[in-house]
Amino acid sequence: MHELLIPQTSRPQFLLGNEAIVRGALESGVGFVAAYPGTPSSEIIDRFAQLGDEAGIYVEYSVNEKVSVEVCGAAAICGVKSLCAMKHVGLNVAADAFMSLAYVGVKAGMVIVVADDPSLHSSQNEQDSRYYAKLSGVPMLEPSTPQEAYRMTLEAFRISEKFGTPCLLRTTTRINHCRGPVEIGSIPPAKGFSGEFKKDPFNLVLIPAVGRKLRLVLLERTQRLLEESEGSPLNFISGKGDLGVITSGVSYLHVLDALIGMGLEDRTRVLKLGFTYPQPKALIAQFLGGVKKALVVEEVEPFIEEAAKICAQESKLLVDIAGKGKGLIPQAFELDSVKVKNAIGKFFSIDYEQPKVHQAPELPQRPPNLCPGCPHRATYYSVKKVFGEEAVYPTDIGCYTLGVLPPLKMADFLICMGSGVSTAAGFSKVLDRPVVAFIGDSTFFHAGIPGLVNAVSNDHRILLVILDNGTTAMTGHQPHPGVELTPKGRIEPKVSLEKLVRGCGVSRVARINPLQVKKSQAVLQDFKDKMNEPGVSVIISKSPCPLFEARIVKKRKKIVFRTDESKSCADCKKCLTELGCPAFFVESSGGVEHVFIDESLCSGCSVCSQICDSISPKRI
Repeated sequence: MHELLIPQTSRPQFLLGNEAIVRGALESGVGFVAAYPGTPSSEIIDRFAQLGDEAGIYVEYSVNEKVSVEVCGAAAICGVKSLCAMKHVGLNVAADAFMSLAYVGVKAGMVIVVADDPSLHSSQNEQDSRYYAKLSGVPMLEPSTPQEAYRMTLEAFRISEKFGTPCLLRTTTRINHCRGPVEIGSIPPAKGFSGEFKKDPFNLVLIPAVGRKLRLVLLERTQRLLEESEGSPLNFISGKGDLGVITSGVSYLHVLDALIGMGLEDRTRVLKLGFTYPQPKALIAQFLGGVKKALVVEEVEPFIEEAAKICAQESKLLVDIAGKGKGLIPQAFELDSVKVKNAIGKFFSIDYEQPKVHQAPELPQRPPNLCPGCPHRATYYSVKKVFGEEAVYPTDIGCYTLGVLPPLKMADFLICMGSGVSTAAGFSKVLDRPVVAFIGDSTFFHAGIPGLVNAVSNDHRILLVILDNGTTAMTGHQPHPGVELTPKGRIEPKVSLEKLVRGCGVSRVARINPLQVKKSQAVLQDFKDKMNEPGVSVIISKSPCPLFEARIVKKRKKIVFRTDESKSCADCKKCLTELGCPAFFVESSGGVEHVFIDESLCSGCSVCSQICDSISPKRI
């Protein structure tokens, strides 16, 4: 039995925030789960994939977030409780479906988990997804701990079912990836995922006439949700005094830590909001009426601060409200108790002893890097050898984005998933330079296909290199439609990348194994020679992720590579300055620096031995 399926117990379970959400969904009777993985939300779909069969739940890794919302919405329309999860930028991808689904509504509970990433730990931007709730008229809950994540998942399904609307559960990295005690309940007997659809086109087909009618329904529903928010136990006031703090999410924990550390528990009232949209205006006004000053503590944007100021104005309350700006709560990056203490001290004019921060010795920098034996490194090396610095290299989101780092420096432009193909097309029309775009296999399925079709249709002169390592590697080796490696061995992929590319209208297509350096460069040179001709060329650079291969098919390395002392090394260090495999290291001997290979890190890919005669194989 999977650990998240254990029966109710009197002992709390020590769960990751994402696992607490899974457990809450299971206890709510969820029957349909879909997601595209994206940190910090990935563990939600991964855990469901592990336990889905045992729990009698349908689980799918959707091709992108928009699709996940659409399939889950259809299931919920048919009376099957559904859940989809994504990171904040994934909600951008899903927004088209999400905004219209808010009009149509659902027949069974549907929860959309959106995981924001303040401080950009693993994201290309810092975004506050709370505004999507306001934009769509969809209710939103915000937990502060794993226990609340569990509880609010249950509540989100209840609210969704009661009001016939999707419900947003907005988390942040510190909620998703922290562990804490969670008191669990019981899981109801599995109902399966069989539903029933009743035709109702004039409420379910969003032509303009239907949309106009449902717009009014949405506004009326939002008013009823406001009443629900006003009475929700997820919003509460604690403490006493004439100083006030309004907060939500993980910021609530920083506030508690700050107040205890400053000895202000008996002088400060705290309004903690868990049901954060619709914002409980009457409760906020009531709170503001009992304090002289109110500090709003929240991460990223002034979402609650704006609501508090509107409530004060509408209620004609003369209370000083502040949050962002004035050197108080920063608008960028995560908060911590020190930042909150500083803001509280400054805003409330309270002297307190600044904490002494002991500076530990600075650690050596260790930026993320492509793994030893990663086929992407070999691809980049060969492309750079053939196309050089003159070419422009738009790239995409995945492990291969790390090609931006020295010594490869093979990324010139990136904005979002799938942008590598489309931006390459734009560059090709305004530049008289070769344009070589990179995209991963999973990312291509996610968002690259429309860009490729557009490039073919408009005869854009680009070379697209699809880096096919057989998995969605960066988020934890989740499957995608083109996978071939499984725990049972090799399978025929559901969707062939090469056939798909040809089906998009590309005639110049080749497949290379990037670990075969000379052959790869010969193919690249041939394609370069033909880039004066209009149209799109595609090279599929295919070699499995070595970590995935070792994990899934238990492949063990039989050969490693080492610098051969019997062969003369010129100490040119091109292996470092051009390839830069993490298995290389430098040691000084007799005042001269020599490059060596750490055999424990070497994957045996053989790329280095193909570019340097002083490197030889060693059987292990």
